[in-house]
Amino acid sequence: MNSPIDLRVIELVSARLCHDLVGPVAAISNGVELIDDDDPDFVRDAVALVGDSARKAARRLQFFRFAYGFRHGSSAGPPPHVLAGDLFDGTSVLCDYTEPARLLGLEWQKLACNLLLVGSEALPRGGRLILTAAAVGLELEGIGEGNGPAPEIRAALALDLPTAELTPRNVGAYFAGLLGAALGCRIATTSAPGSFRFSVVPRMG
Repeated sequence: MNSPIDLRVIELVSARLCHDLVGPVAAISNGVELIDDDDPDFVRDAVALVGDSARKAARRLQFFRFAYGFRHGSSAGPPPHVLAGDLFDGTSVLCDYTEPARLLGLEWQKLACNLLLVGSEALPRGGRLILTAAAVGLELEGIGEGNGPAPEIRAALALDLPTAELTPRNVGAYFAGLLGAALGCRIATTSAPGSFRFSVVPRMG
């Protein structure tokens, strides 16, 4: 991205990242404290907790490094579809990162990964996310209970939300909107009971 980003956006993205990482890191700390227990079964459970939490933290860090830190050029580490698969592994959200989407340029896949994060939050009871390549850009379909993203999330994706109204909850959608704008596109949202769709379309004018 070549355009400057409001300092408030950077601060809120940082706050959101810390929020998403503090859970598994805290679990690691708690598990380490429990390893000193004299009960072998308890220690075994504590070691399992540490291992599981460490994997979750590592997967989130790798995903966030690409979703928020990737710049033009080659990407170090696993490809985006693997990062997404690892991120949602063991959750109530099934991620279908289709082959055509995997062939998109990495700048588009960075946007895709950010949309996956936004889409997953619109499926609080779980569901399915289907990422596909479109004629121009990409599309993400979400299937699950509810009415899709809240109005403030839709506004943030469309960059119609003033930065003064951004929060850690909606800043991810706004960041995705900025990524879309950098690619000359806007993000349109449509929804119906049980499903929603994010469409990345050319920006007019």
